[in-house]
Amino acid sequence: MDREQILRDLAALPPMVQQLVVDFIAFLRLRYAQAPSENREPLPALKDEPFVSMWRDRIDMADSSAWVRTVRTREWN
Repeated sequence: MDREQILRDLAALPPMVQQLVVDFIAFLRLRYAQAPSENREPLPALKDEPFVSMWRDRIDMADSSAWVRTVRTREWN
């Protein structure tokens, strides 16, 4: 569909529906707007995030796979 056809289709709609289309376009522009890359702060390194290794001292999670299996068995059986 080319731009001219879109404009013709839009013009053929009732004014109230045309406003809905305009509002939807405004919504999409906000939703998919790209922030300028120079304004973005770099993300912190994952290793510096507070949640990394938060359970490292838990004895019951020494084998995390076994811990998950135990919890699943207990909760879902």
